Parts: sequence; structure tokens; C-alpha cells
Amino acid sequence: MSNQRSTTRDERFTQGLEVLRRVDGEAGQRVIDSLADISPELGHQIVSWGFGEIYARPQLAPRDRQLVTLGMLTALGGCEPQLEVHVNAALNVGLTPEQIVEALLHSAGYCGFPKALNATFVAKKVFAERGLLPVGDQPADQAPTAP
Repeated sequence: MSNQRSTTRDERFTQGLEVLRRVDGEAGQRVIDSLADISPELGHQIVSWGFGEIYARPQLAPRDRQLVTLGMLTALGGCEPQLEVHVNAALNVGLTPEQIVEALLHSAGYCGFPKALNATFVAKKVFAERGLLPVGDQPADQAPTAP
């Protein structure tokens, strides 16, 4: 028998929304908002289950969850819009552009150059939008830090 108290649908959503905002920031909220007129339930499940249940688990640090997510989205391919959100999230939780680029380079050996290239170009777009190009050329005081 579990000692964890049961939570309501609304409580899971509230917890998930807090985690979503901490990890994905505005980009995550835009994804949820974009589902409002087509599948609000999918948005609810992403927040409640994905962030309220999975991302909230303490067994992996947020930066480690983002490294795993970047690798999986790269390997899947065709997930560039989601990869864009998660490159931003990786920066939000303390990964540096250099660490993100290294993770994407590492993925080439496991999922091939085309997928690694696609992911790297997504990262380049995000870095450009955030003023982080060229990678490796940022002063130490501009490097993202963990919240």
C-alpha cells in the first residue's frame, strides 16, 4: 500500500504547470496554448502527466532529463518543433550551448549524421534567438546557470 496521498486532476495540473514553467518557460506554455482549440485534453495530459508526474520526479535532475530528451528527440527525427522547445528548456535548466552541441554531436554515432545535423540546426536557431552564437565565444558571465 502506498503512503503517497492521492491527488486530484486539478492538483496534478497545477503541479505540472509549475514544473512546465520552470523547465520550458514561455515556449512550453505556447505549446499548451496552441492545443486549446484542437485538443485541450492533450495539453492537459502533457502538463499533468508529463510535467506533474514525470518531470517532477526527483530521481533525475532537470538538466539530466533534458539531455535524455534531446537525445531521444534527435534519434526519433521529425520532432524539430519539440526539439526547439527542449533546446530552450536545456538552456533554462543550466546546460550550456557547448554541452548541448556536444550531446548532439554524440548522438551522431547512435542515430546518424542526418538526424544529428537536423538537431544541431534547431539548436543553432535557438542559440541565435537567444544571442548565444557563435558557440564557445560567450563571456563566462553570459553562460546560462542552473536556477
